[in-house]
Amino acid sequence: MFNLLAEATGVFSWYQALSIICIVLAVISAIFVIIVVIMQPSNSNGVGAISGHSETFYGKNKSKTLESKMRKLTIIAIAVLAVCMIIFFLLPRILPLVD
Repeated sequence: MFNLLAEATGVFSWYQALSIICIVLAVISAIFVIIVVIMQPSNSNGVGAISGHSETFYGKNKSKTLESKMRKLTIIAIAVLAVCMIIFFLLPRILPLVD
């Protein structure tokens, strides 16, 4: 069966290349999402009061900017993952029309 697919010209080669690119981008973005979510600090309040840590104004603002950057990175990576999967799903339906 692979020989039949390998002999096809034009559409199959573009389909194969685009599907591989979509899958690779999806895997990379999925791994990135996992890493970014693990690196994000927890949102639990009062933990500092239990352990005796006091936060200063600078410390609070620094963590908020870091948290907002991590949140933006998470949203961007999830959007890339979703777009790659939608393109991968629609690719066989779009490319035969290109002939």
